[in-house]
Amino acid sequence: MRTQPPVRPEPRTHSLDAAPALVPLLARGALLSPFKRPRPDAPVPATRLVLSGARIDLAHLAAYERVCGFPTGADALPVTYPHVLAFPLAMRVMAGRAFPLPLLGLVHTSIGITRHRECPANAEYELAVLVEKLAPHRRGTEATVLTEARVHGTLVWESRSTYLARHSPRNPPKAPARSHDQPLNPDLDHDHGRNPDPAHRQASDARRGSGTLPALAEWRLGPDVGRRYGAVSGDRNPIHLHPLTARLFGFPRAIAHGMWTVARCLAEYGPGQAVDVRAEFRAPVPLPGVVTYAARGPEFELRSGGRVHLTGAVRPTRPRDA
Repeated sequence: MRTQPPVRPEPRTHSLDAAPALVPLLARGALLSPFKRPRPDAPVPATRLVLSGARIDLAHLAAYERVCGFPTGADALPVTYPHVLAFPLAMRVMAGRAFPLPLLGLVHTSIGITRHRECPANAEYELAVLVEKLAPHRRGTEATVLTEARVHGTLVWESRSTYLARHSPRNPPKAPARSHDQPLNPDLDHDHGRNPDPAHRQASDARRGSGTLPALAEWRLGPDVGRRYGAVSGDRNPIHLHPLTARLFGFPRAIAHGMWTVARCLAEYGPGQAVDVRAEFRAPVPLPGVVTYAARGPEFELRSGGRVHLTGAVRPTRPRDA
């Protein structure tokens, strides 16, 4: 009989007075990681963290815009910025004892963002984060983290990020039963950062129905991209900062943050006010390096040579009623 992941109980809301400090959370998550054994039927944390009265530091916003390639000085937030704003809350959840996956080695595999309406830079936000579900993945266990941003009680932005914890060879994951809302991602190979079978990439292109997207720009990425993005996002994972620290986790060079790659692509794409974004992180982007941005219609991707690092799509969504 196939084991079904547990249904998340009704969450208990826990309100914070201020955004938590990231360094202690990273240390806590690292210390707890060796004691966690990921499994898809583990209990789902039942806490919903809420931070009210969050305001935008305009100097920090401008620094983020420069690092990611967004135009500075706009009255509205870039579509990816609320993810950074709520990142300390997400880290508080994932570094806690109740979160069943180890923080060390956790891989961001996808993100879906819906911006229901323009997010003003001068607004006061209520941020909320919770773990929505756990699910089996062909390489381990995947957690879905829901993040929401509200202005005056109205939901203006939300995202769902999936994070993968790989199982040890002694505890391999059971083959998951896939459904219509769990798209297969055969290109993803986080063990080696490459696609083990080129036929998978061809099959992926066929499913997308558009073949190879036309190249629109080429970006030369310096070795400091990970450090620069880490400074504005707070995500100072060692795999992004320096070749020496990246080698400790099996990467020959530092790699770019997945959220930097999707933000940089969306800055180039230039979506409208109310949008629905879906992106999958397929292979790491080594630093330094040269990558190609390609797009056609709603679809975009980031690639180098024959390797696709990121695929995504941007579609308009109907703004919510006030």
